[in-house]
Order: sequence, then structure tokens, then C-alpha cells
Amino acid sequence: MKKSENLDLITIGRSSVDLYGSQIGGRLEDMRTFQKYIGGSPTNIAAGAARLGLKSAIITRVGNEHMGRFIVEQLKKEGVNTDGIKIDQERLTALVILGIRNKNDFPLIFYRENCADMALSTNDIDKKFISRAKCVCATGTHLSNVNVEGATIKAISIARKLKKKTVLDIDFRPNLWGLSDHNDGENRYIKSSEVTKKLQKNLRLFDLIVGTEEEFHIAGGINHTIKALKNVRSLTEAVLVCKRGPYGASIFENTIKSNLEKGITGRNFKIEVFNVLGAGDGFMAGLLRGWLKNKNWETCLDFANACGAIAVSRHGCTPSYPSWEELSFFLKKGIKNPVLRKDQDLENIHWSTTRKGNIKKILIFAFDHRTQFEQLVNKLNSSKKKISLFKNLCLKAALKVSNKKNGFGIICDDLYGREILHKASDHNLWIARPAELPKSCPVQFGNDVGENCYGLIEWPKNHIVKLLCYFNPKDTESIKIKQERSLISLYRSCRQNNLEFLLEIITSKECEANDEDILNVVNNIYRIGVRPDWWKLEPLKEKENWLKLEELIFKWDKFCRGVLLLGLDRPINKLDVCFKLAKSSKIVKGFAVGRSIFGKVAENWFSGKISNSDAIELMSKNFIKLCNLWNKKI
Repeated sequence: MKKSENLDLITIGRSSVDLYGSQIGGRLEDMRTFQKYIGGSPTNIAAGAARLGLKSAIITRVGNEHMGRFIVEQLKKEGVNTDGIKIDQERLTALVILGIRNKNDFPLIFYRENCADMALSTNDIDKKFISRAKCVCATGTHLSNVNVEGATIKAISIARKLKKKTVLDIDFRPNLWGLSDHNDGENRYIKSSEVTKKLQKNLRLFDLIVGTEEEFHIAGGINHTIKALKNVRSLTEAVLVCKRGPYGASIFENTIKSNLEKGITGRNFKIEVFNVLGAGDGFMAGLLRGWLKNKNWETCLDFANACGAIAVSRHGCTPSYPSWEELSFFLKKGIKNPVLRKDQDLENIHWSTTRKGNIKKILIFAFDHRTQFEQLVNKLNSSKKKISLFKNLCLKAALKVSNKKNGFGIICDDLYGREILHKASDHNLWIARPAELPKSCPVQFGNDVGENCYGLIEWPKNHIVKLLCYFNPKDTESIKIKQERSLISLYRSCRQNNLEFLLEIITSKECEANDEDILNVVNNIYRIGVRPDWWKLEPLKEKENWLKLEELIFKWDKFCRGVLLLGLDRPINKLDVCFKLAKSSKIVKGFAVGRSIFGKVAENWFSGKISNSDAIELMSKNFIKLCNLWNKKI
């Protein structure tokens, strides 16, 4: 990449919100719930490429509303540059409603009448922005009317003059060209001389052209793949990539051979087809990862075919695409289970490497306590209604200390802190909330989770599920079995609902923890197949045991986010020693402390001895003391 090129790829064209039916095998008419993802071929390609390590960007338009903001925010989380996204003040963001009927039928409805991305114009194309990229990728839909065609061709023409690589994904959707009605969204091919003429006029502008057999039929003007490819070859010197579904793909650099098998091919992956929607965009992302990194065509197709195979095995388009770590693992390991979404190792890598954010340090004020507050108000003859008021003061103290900076968080419950949780989402805070009923052993779940964990469907995506479990080596076998069943159930439900999971372990209610007990409990939890995103653990007493813990966690899950140190109501000055030992391990990312911050303050506030502002100030000072202790160099 040249110094002036800080982007590998710019895509241009459609951006939409996909509303994917959650129920599999039913009609769209019968769908009960939908999952919301970003969509549109160029948007999918840009996100898929970013997951594979390319520096990607997109040129498109979105509406000035919630769906438009969702696309922009999600692309940023995926690592896609959004400088080329224009906000349309007059039009709505495009929507697509779609479902999985069976392995052959995928009904979808495009809501694109006068949508934002179809208002993309030549004024939206910036030469300086194009100059930043190594490659520009266009899609066929944005050649379908004069305005978007003008914008697309201007971008491609600028790219060619600047000696950039240019790519066309034919991306033929007949009803987006006006060839069929709204009910025909899943149709992939209708013959049209007008569409063929429009495509052929522009084929010479591209260095690489990618399409399915049907898409080359429309580009070539004939329903015969080899003849269509030859017709396309007569109009362009581009490398042609013909996608063949379960048979992989064939590449023709020059002369079109007598059959597709004589083209360049890569590895083919025989897996269960679950959902073909968006698989082609995943294929393109993999192909571009290879091509833009100067790999040979066989390797490019290995990447592309593997990305396509992984995508067709999952729900959704962009969410299904692999990270570079996942793709590398898949290519090395091969297929162990043709139902890829059931491959636990692959799914864990997918989950862990597509989680958003790389958190190096997190300092947390935990005030999710319920029983302790109830006991306090009973002791002081106060009112339970005041518990929520005090927790609001806790939030204010946390916000005062964090001061909008990264690396701070709270743990708060829904029972007394629902409004606090709502407020916290408006701020730059890491947020977790408890799933357990206080003091329950075997662990039971709170009302906002439910016995079958179905309540998690109502939890916002930015809420981390925290579960406190008491695991004592002396527990009976019956208690252990019940604990493990509950733990597995909640863990799986967290993954199904795309929620991160924090597991807090306390090994003894009566006495201080034994290091060996903590290590054994952590190992046993991994052994039953549970891989928490976060651990919240009691302080280990020996430095060597922190290193053992680190080794243990990395052995089972090298992608674990990290360990948080809990306080157990220790005085702040006594936590200093705990912090020093814990920080000797790189797996420890911070602390989650509560009563050491609010304990005495709460007693004085509920007694009426101090004001709201006094409480906020005192808790802020305590939190700052802990932060300073943590940040102190060893």
C-alpha cells in the first residue's frame, strides 16, 4: 500500500437494515420475531473485509433516523471507515425483511422506495477520499438508475485515473431493476436485454468482475454460462470469477475455457446449507482479502470459498462472516462437523473475535447488592423505596469519576436500579447486571432472567450478564449438578442472545478463599463447556497462583476478555496488596468493587446523617482511591 493509501478498499452502493426472521422453516407471514442486522451487498462486503483485516470504507447514504444511525454505529464497531457515508435529511434508510423457509427458499421484501442510498449522487463522490484507497468495489444495483449509476461510474472512473484496482460484483436482483413486483424479492434471475445493455456498457471499467452463473447470464445476455462468459470476455479484459454455489468458483484470467472446471479453482467445502443470503458478499470479502494482499488465485479462492461456506451455515449476513483468526483456524482445522454453527470451537472463536471493543483495563463500581441494602434499611427502620434513590447517587458518583473516559463501568441490578440502568446506557460506561437471586445456592435466576432464561431476550445488547455462583469443594454432588445445569443453561442463552457473560465465583461464604479451590473451580467450569467472557474472582494470595490462573484460562480460552477482582467488603487500604498481586498477571483487567466504596456512606445516608451531595462526594473519593491504587505502578 502506498503511503497516501490508508485504505485497502472502498465499496459503493446499497446500505440497509436487515430484519431477519428468527423462526426457521416458516413463512414470513408467520414470523413472530426478527433480528436486526446491517445489510446491503456493499455494506456486507465492507464489514466482511474489515473482519478479515482489510482497512475498508463505504460510500453510501443513510437516513437521519434510528436505522441510519444503527448502520453507521455498527460499521464503526466492525472497523469500517464511515467518512464516505452521507446523511440524507429527506429519505429513510432502506429496510429488508427476510427469512429462511428451507434450504432452497429465502423469502425477502425490499423496502427501498425512494430510500436514502438510491439518492446517492455525483456530488457525494470525493476524489480525495477515493485516492485514499487501493481498490474500489461497485455493485450492480447501483447501475440501475441514472442518479446512482452516475455516482458509481464517477467513483470508478476516478479510481481508474488514479491507477486503483476496480471491482464489480454484478449483484443482480431483478425486482431492484423494476423487472418484477415487491412479492418477488428472492428471484435471482429474469432475462432483460435492457439490464444486459446497461451492464455491458460499463464492464470495460473493471479489473475484476464477480458473479453467479445467473449473474453472468444477465451480463452476457444469454442463458448459457460458458457463452455468457465469452460474451463478457469480448467486452472486458477483467479477471472473471464465476461463483458456483456448492461447487465453489472458477476464475478465468484470460481465455474462457470449454467448461468451468478448466478455470482456476480452490478448495471446496462440503457443509450443511442453512442460509444462502449474503453468502456471496462473504465470498467477495474473502476473495478481496487474498487479491489485495497479492495472494495467488488458488489461495484467494480458498479464502473466498471458506468465507462463503461459513456464511451459509449461520443466521444473518454480516454477523455470520468470519474474522481473520476464525478463517485461519477453519482452513487449518478443516470440517469436523458439516453443521458449522454446531462446531463449538469454531463458534467460540467466531464469538470471541467478533465481539466489539478491545478492553485493556476496566475499573468498576458494583452496586448490584440487594439483600445487603434490604438488611440495612430494615436495621435503620428506613424505606426500601430509598434504595433506588441511593443507587442513583452511586451512578452519579461513577459518572463523576469516569468523566466520559473509557475504562470505567458499573454493575447494577434491575430490581432497585432499573432507571439507573436506563440512564447509564446514555453514557460511556461498561454495564453489567446480575442474573442470580441473591444468596441462592444452588443458584437460581432472578425474575428479569426467568427459570428458562427467556427473559434475556429483553436485555439490551450492551448489558453484560453477571452471574454470582457459590462453588464450594465441599458441596454435595446434588448441588454441583444443579449448579452446573443452571450455569450451562444461562451461558448458552447468553450466546443465543448475543450477550456477554461474566461469571463471579465465591468458593466459601464462611472463610477466606483457598487459592487451590479457586483454580479447581475455574478448571471445572471450563471442563463442562462454559467459557465466560469475563471472570470475577476472589483475590489469590500467591503471585505464582495468579500466573497459574492465567495459564489455565489461556489453555481453555485464549480469547477470554479477562479477570476482574472482587472486593468482598475489604477496607480500601487492604485492597492495595490484593491489587499488586493481581496485576502481576496480564489476564487481570481491573476490579469490580462495591461495599468498599459505598458501605459506610450508605449507612450514614440512610440514617439521614449526610446529604445526597455528601454521599456522591464521599463515594467518588473512595472510587478514586481505588482507581489510584490500581493505576499505581508495581
